Amino acid sequence: MSTWSRFTDNTYNNPALGFSLDYSRIPFSNTFLAEREPAIQSAYAAMHSLESGAIANPDENRMVGHYWLRAPKLAPNAALTKIIEDSLAQIRTFTAAVHSGNFLGSTGKKFTRLLVVGIGGSALGPQLVNHALGRPGVDKMAVSFFDNTDPDGIDYVLAQLAGHLPETLVLIISKSGGTAETRNGMLEAAAAFHAAGLSYPKHFVAVTGDASKLDQTAIKDGWLARFPMWDWVGGRTSELCTVGLLPAALQGIDTDALLAGAAAMDVATRSTTTRENPAALLALMWHFATEGTGAKDMVILPYKDRLLLFSRYLQQLVMESLGKEFDLSGKVVNQGIAVYGNKGSTDQHAYVQQLREGVNNFFVTFIEVLKDRSGPSLQVEPGVTAGDYLLGFYLGTRDALSEKDRHSLTVTIDELSPRTLGLMIALYERAVGFYASLVGINAYHQPGVEAGKKAATGVIALQHQLVAALTAAPGKAFTAEILAAQVGGSAELSYKILDHLAANGALRKTPAQPWFHSTFSL
Repeated sequence: MSTWSRFTDNTYNNPALGFSLDYSRIPFSNTFLAEREPAIQSAYAAMHSLESGAIANPDENRMVGHYWLRAPKLAPNAALTKIIEDSLAQIRTFTAAVHSGNFLGSTGKKFTRLLVVGIGGSALGPQLVNHALGRPGVDKMAVSFFDNTDPDGIDYVLAQLAGHLPETLVLIISKSGGTAETRNGMLEAAAAFHAAGLSYPKHFVAVTGDASKLDQTAIKDGWLARFPMWDWVGGRTSELCTVGLLPAALQGIDTDALLAGAAAMDVATRSTTTRENPAALLALMWHFATEGTGAKDMVILPYKDRLLLFSRYLQQLVMESLGKEFDLSGKVVNQGIAVYGNKGSTDQHAYVQQLREGVNNFFVTFIEVLKDRSGPSLQVEPGVTAGDYLLGFYLGTRDALSEKDRHSLTVTIDELSPRTLGLMIALYERAVGFYASLVGINAYHQPGVEAGKKAATGVIALQHQLVAALTAAPGKAFTAEILAAQVGGSAELSYKILDHLAANGALRKTPAQPWFHSTFSL
């Protein structure tokens, strides 16, 4: 079959969406789709059950309802429909009040800056939308993020906000209110406002679960506002609820268009005709490329600077959803697809050399945006613009990889807008669900994440024990090994903790040879 014939036979094109998926460069056989049809039909049925309100996360006995966010009337009962619609109305009302100056900061200044404090899905989605759709000089508010518990990173953001705290609104986003990184960011932000002589509750807004620790704090301290999060929306699929819509609306982004784009893609991806369902086709191509076992990595290469963060967003969505030890029957399968990416054509000066000539352990998804910019483009040479070169680099790289039997998909959107970003988010959300069904895993729980949180809590508990032991012996120096034995902890972890405390001035370290005989004291 010629390249042209394979291209025309294996491209999903939807002019109404302004979207296409070219899967012609995944070398599946003529019988592959037919062979996988029973499995994908089962995936459609599982997705229908999910959207109808079935319990999808048995670990937490909860439904998974992110699809209802852009079509509230599809929620399984009227109460859920109402709380979604009420949250959208609350976002619109609050945003209008902030933009009009009806809500002011503690010194009477209008809010012009926004600080978002969250981690994981509570940061990655808002960061993606902020970077992809922001318009410097046009946006209603400039947005910054605390997305980690790194003190230096926090200081970097606070330095950017220096002198602007009186006009800064702060969103604290945490479903439980107990996430350590977000709690730490909240405390750091509150301390910065206090140091500036400002009443932080008049600047703070909570986005959290009802009656959570954060919700209770916001009520007790009289924060400016509180917005809902629900247990049936997972963090990695929360961009189109209050988590993502509130910061986007405050920035001045058209959130109705975001939701409309997602809803339109949802309609397309509910089709049970596989050739007419782009999310199903995407999942099936992942299955072929990875042999259904994660045998190859997924490389995301957006040829659009504003989509640089899309690969980071997909890392969480894909890897947290699909990276599972057990299948639905309890069998150990160690499933998952590793995701990484850069941006074109920058990647051609970074790692395309290895992609073309190194280990063939990946498949690529190129993301193409047809419209270069909103205005006319300069001709960098007669008849050629910078955008023409970007297209040339994308097509050239794709061909260069194909020549070496490196496989690729291409997702094309007509332009980057709130509507098309919404449809891209919806596309990948459903593709992940379909793929999970194909390989027999639960995409909607994350026991590994919880295990990491518990381990971190153990480290902090050990730190308290070590400091208590040193406090009980003032002036006495201990090696990490001796002190660890005294408190019943790991010597390796104890050394790492003590070394960190010493580097930050909390302890005194006396170096020795060999290095692990160094001693620590108060």
